[in-house]
Amino acid sequence: MTDACGCGHDEPSNDGGELEEHEPERLWEVTELRFAALAGLFLIAGYIADLNDSSQGVVTGLNAIALALGAWTFVPSTLRRLAKGKIGVGTLMTIAAIGAVILGEVAEAAMLAFLYSISEGLEEYAVARTRRGLRALLSLVPAEVTILRADAQVTVSPADLTIGDLLLVRPGERVATDGVIRTGRTALDVSALTGESVPVEASVGDTVYAGSINGTGVLEIEVTTTAEDNSLARIVNIVEAEQSRKGNAQRLADRIARPLVPGIMVLAALIAFVGSLLGDPATWIERALVVLVAASPCALAIAVPVTVVAAIGAASRIGALVKGGAALEALGRIESVALDKTGTLTRNQPAVVDVATAPGHSREQVLDIAAALESRSEHPLARAILAAVPEHRDADDVEAVTGAGLTGTVNGRPARLGRPGWIPTGELAGTVTAMQEAGATAVLIEYDGAVIGAVAVRDDLRPEAVEVVQRLRAGGYQVAMLTGDNERTAAALAAQAGISDVHADLRPEDKSAIIARLREHRPTAMVGDGVNDAPALATADVGIAMGAMGSDVAIETADVALMGEDLRHLPHSLSHARRARAIMLQNVGLSLGLIAILIPLAGFGVLGLAAVVLFHEVAEILVIGNGVRAGRTRPLQAAPPTQPTPAPVPAEAAAR
Repeated sequence: MTDACGCGHDEPSNDGGELEEHEPERLWEVTELRFAALAGLFLIAGYIADLNDSSQGVVTGLNAIALALGAWTFVPSTLRRLAKGKIGVGTLMTIAAIGAVILGEVAEAAMLAFLYSISEGLEEYAVARTRRGLRALLSLVPAEVTILRADAQVTVSPADLTIGDLLLVRPGERVATDGVIRTGRTALDVSALTGESVPVEASVGDTVYAGSINGTGVLEIEVTTTAEDNSLARIVNIVEAEQSRKGNAQRLADRIARPLVPGIMVLAALIAFVGSLLGDPATWIERALVVLVAASPCALAIAVPVTVVAAIGAASRIGALVKGGAALEALGRIESVALDKTGTLTRNQPAVVDVATAPGHSREQVLDIAAALESRSEHPLARAILAAVPEHRDADDVEAVTGAGLTGTVNGRPARLGRPGWIPTGELAGTVTAMQEAGATAVLIEYDGAVIGAVAVRDDLRPEAVEVVQRLRAGGYQVAMLTGDNERTAAALAAQAGISDVHADLRPEDKSAIIARLREHRPTAMVGDGVNDAPALATADVGIAMGAMGSDVAIETADVALMGEDLRHLPHSLSHARRARAIMLQNVGLSLGLIAILIPLAGFGVLGLAAVVLFHEVAEILVIGNGVRAGRTRPLQAAPPTQPTPAPVPAEAAAR
């Protein structure tokens, strides 16, 4: 239960790592609804007794029992909150019920408690229902697993797995925890984790995640994480811990509720005091009590939390890890999207497509020096160069120059590798320009003070990149591309993707500054890999990281993490968040409108206590039902998008 309501519940724990021992799966398992049902039975009994002209004592006694049963769901926790100096909606409800009893309207007070306990129970059920959708991820882990020990197959519980165990996974079985394939080849169904409907090919050396379903191959997987710390457990823990973070709409509900409670109490006191001077005190005191009930903002407070929990649970099922209500609400307001190039718009699988040499130097020498410098680098370009030179030496005294390149010594002579500008292009200027215009990244190699060659590395667009940009534009989003690559390379890839707003030659701090400028005009999201884009992710209204299933840095840095490698999750998640925010605003508008209408009607005596309670609690049921709609979403289409045609390397560059 959320504390936003202040409806009498204790404040929730923020410990996302501890799961409730029991979540109600059916309506009759909710304690509040059980008490409400009993209260309803006694109310009906009292009504029947009154119709049969039973003694007033019997009727009052039945109504009093109904009142006690209904009040038990919120009065005790309201008193505990009052002891801490906290005034909430439960305070108004408790005062109204006590006042009705003082006026002799025990049946009205019982009806108030009955309807209020129903709304409390429905909220508890709605929250539990959406929580179960997230926690159901943990059920993807099999009850038993087979491991190989001393050439024998042993069956153990997933909880008993230790790092280094060799897990045997047969066709059709689920992977129990994260690991690396040591033998075998298969197609993994990861739809439950990432929302991707197309199976992912996996073979020796590939990482697999808990909950994946093995295809037709037999796999031997080396365990790399325990059951308590695998990807599934990490997702559940993070989301549950972050669900207590409140978005702007939730804080708006709190800001309205806090002054509203004492304000309405003052208004009710004035109505009772002034009215008593002008007329019958009993009549005006009763109207004051009705005003207290009419002004109850519980529908407002319930409206947003239920929507947030439902939407976050649904987002996890479509491959988006949304870190709390603040992130969800902000994601729904986004109007501009900035995309990093490498690893976001592109496959992050760069390859060497061309090597140019200066006079007197060979292709092999250029690649050898380049590989020696890159041998200890984790940069994507390093992987491409090293893949082109399987056997290479290691340079000495290698140092990285942020945003520029590498320096070191090879065979005792100084060597540099880096971007044009940091290393003069010299007579290779025309060749480097041709490489860049073809959409490749050109790096220059300098050895013993002279430029000896240039290497062209290209990372082609993701097959779905064009479709994603089109969908973002169709949704009304402004799209920009940010990259540390040179302007020509960035412009070539951006043109293929359909992006006209391109920012190139950027250092990490430059990306952050551009995001800050974009935010001045409209709410902006930054999509990157969560490592070198960390400043920009933090600066944006919403930071979105790609491939969170394998990157702890991405999860920690970003507000939202796309768990799969399919970029189509981005527009899908944005659309989902926009719809959830619309539902939030609908609920807030309905709740405020209800309060604005009921207060004057109650103050002028048009509506009595029972009618106000009925209208108010029906509205609460409506906003809860509307909020649960945020948990409905559709998965991505199964058909993969068309592969874009990469730009060819110009003949003059390819010929070198």
